[in-house]
Amino acid sequence: MAEAARARETATVPVPARTRVGRQVRVPKTAELVAAHLRRQIVRGELMPDDALPPESGLMEQFGISRPTLREAFRVLESESLITVRRGAHGGARVSAPDADVAARFAGLILEYRGATLGDLYRAAALIEPPCARQLATKHTADDIKRLRDAVAAEKAVLDDPLALVEAQDTFHALLVELTGNQTLILLCSMVRNIIDRANASYTAAAVDAEAQRTQALKGHRAHVRMVGLIESGKADEAEKLWQRHISSADDVVNSAGPKTVLELLD
Repeated sequence: MAEAARARETATVPVPARTRVGRQVRVPKTAELVAAHLRRQIVRGELMPDDALPPESGLMEQFGISRPTLREAFRVLESESLITVRRGAHGGARVSAPDADVAARFAGLILEYRGATLGDLYRAAALIEPPCARQLATKHTADDIKRLRDAVAAEKAVLDDPLALVEAQDTFHALLVELTGNQTLILLCSMVRNIIDRANASYTAAAVDAEAQRTQALKGHRAHVRMVGLIESGKADEAEKLWQRHISSADDVVNSAGPKTVLELLD
């Protein structure tokens, strides 16, 4: 009896944490594994944008899965905007290029949950873009300068169209970062700018004082023109400081219309 009691005690003693190996593992669903396989092919360029995926019957045979499982995998990829699916006799799945808009929307949800404001985004842009201007002033090519000049020329062509001008100016901001060639910065800036661009368009569309709005837009255009000159002349300090002031000024103007949360701009 004593031995049986000791056995029961031993059975109920929990295993010390230090003796445990690993942790609980969740086995992925088959649909998730299929989606992961197709996702890898898309991001590696094995499947290109607008490529048609094989018919459902072929994919079902290839992966050894049922139609409901395949369609669940498609829904996962559709939610990530990596494929589009058309139903019907002439439908099917086609590959879409990974889009920063999707990243911006998910980032926006997280920022909204954390109470982020439009001001937070402008301050983020102020940390990202001015150093990019400095880098370009330090190192650039003739083609870089041409692209920047083409961008300010595109702005000049639409000076009398407020919404088109806002879009052209937003393109110039994105180009400053793009020309650094740093893919991480380009993606981060794209996520931030995606939301800021919506704020700029919203502010412009709702502007009550059209003349004041035009004056501000022309001020921004002149800053862009000057920036190209500073970059071409290699004046790194001046370029960085100008862009810092430029973003701060835009922050003040857009936020003067009232604080906006991130999610309001993404709805």
